[in-house]
Amino acid sequence: MTGSTNGSEQQVVDGMSTQHGPRVGRPPHQTGPEELVQTAAMARQFYLEGRSKTEIAEEFGVSRFKVARMLETALNKGLIRLEVRLPADLDAERSDALRTRYNLRHSVVFTSTEQDTGGAETLTRRLGAVAAGLLTEIVADNDVLGLVWGPEIEALGPELTVLARCTVVQLCGVTPLRPADANVVEAVRRAASIARGPAYPIYAPLLLPDGATAQMLRRQPGIAEAVSQFHHVTKAIVTVGAWGPGLSTVYDALSDTERAKYRRRGVCAEVVGQLLDADGHPVAPELTERIIAIGFEELGRVPDVILLADGAERAAATSAALKTGLFNGIVTNTAVAEHLLR
Repeated sequence: MTGSTNGSEQQVVDGMSTQHGPRVGRPPHQTGPEELVQTAAMARQFYLEGRSKTEIAEEFGVSRFKVARMLETALNKGLIRLEVRLPADLDAERSDALRTRYNLRHSVVFTSTEQDTGGAETLTRRLGAVAAGLLTEIVADNDVLGLVWGPEIEALGPELTVLARCTVVQLCGVTPLRPADANVVEAVRRAASIARGPAYPIYAPLLLPDGATAQMLRRQPGIAEAVSQFHHVTKAIVTVGAWGPGLSTVYDALSDTERAKYRRRGVCAEVVGQLLDADGHPVAPELTERIIAIGFEELGRVPDVILLADGAERAAATSAALKTGLFNGIVTNTAVAEHLLR
């Protein structure tokens, strides 16, 4: 015999026993009461009080890496629960998905379903309210805010109650089917009043019968003054029209023959009087000379251009508008967002 042991025979390798005997080594880690209360204190300081991991580590006499490990373990085990709560009418997931997909700086999607009551007018009012909230956030002192004309902007006006001191400019004429009086530019005047800044409204139609008439109107003192402000605009709110009755100012202003002609040429959207095909390419350059509105070249130099779009019937038009590359922000509803993400 070469030798014997007291008790059962065993071999030990690197401090750990083989299967022939009881296990020797460090027991599995158990989170004790002290670690639990320390983790809770660290979490409170880090997530609620805004203290850094380095500051917490110094207080508890541990390394910053241990603090990070304890917080991560606590999250994984459910000891800490983080919740992101938004108002029920905002869709955080789709908002961020649109921001990522289209490389946007601003992206806000509000919830809507086919079962929502109130129809298109209610949807437009909700769009206006959300857009007004966004303007309150992003407009800074000395900005020049540009607003197109449209029902969405009219809905935005009454919801706008706070705005930084800025200049407000109307970016296009109005529909010729309504009288060009103070009511159609009320949103521009209201915004300027709230912002305590000058207003530059445009009392003229968006689309004129011919280029000569449009050129004459552009030289009128009030209109010329507004147009001269286009290259100063720093933030713009623009709507999109679809190619159908009641969905586009230009569509409603044209004859049936012209509407059919442009439809055959692939028009599916209208942005500040410019007609676009599904790929976002301008389709009717001949209309440009008849329009009183900011041009795409000027709009492309504006640092922040926000697109407002509501209703499933404008989904394809919204997609075309985003493909122009003019927009770095959007406010829209669930139906449009789902189409864009597909």
